[in-house]
Amino acid sequence: MQFCPKCGTTLSPQKKEKKVVLSCAKCGYETRKVQKSLSTMQQDSEKIVVIGREEQKIRTLPKTRVECPKCGNNEAFYWLVQTRGADESSTQFFRCTKCRTTWRENA
Repeated sequence: MQFCPKCGTTLSPQKKEKKVVLSCAKCGYETRKVQKSLSTMQQDSEKIVVIGREEQKIRTLPKTRVECPKCGNNEAFYWLVQTRGADESSTQFFRCTKCRTTWRENA
């Protein structure tokens, strides 16, 4: 997210001559840098990754004491994800530190 250097309003993407520039709706300021095309921006925004393959290898997630339903181990990594509407509670995911089984609980 970028802001207008003149008035501080959020800059929004606008299509100009088959290119996308960031412009201010309040004062009319436009960036000189050309942004990605609209189709590329839409493709990038459609990719939603909860936790990627590389992140799964990282062992810096917090741990908690919870019983694994598969192997009975009492320790698992956990993280929260807002999988439903903002007015509903988050979903808590667990990954066993021993067998790497992943399961979830709706909070």
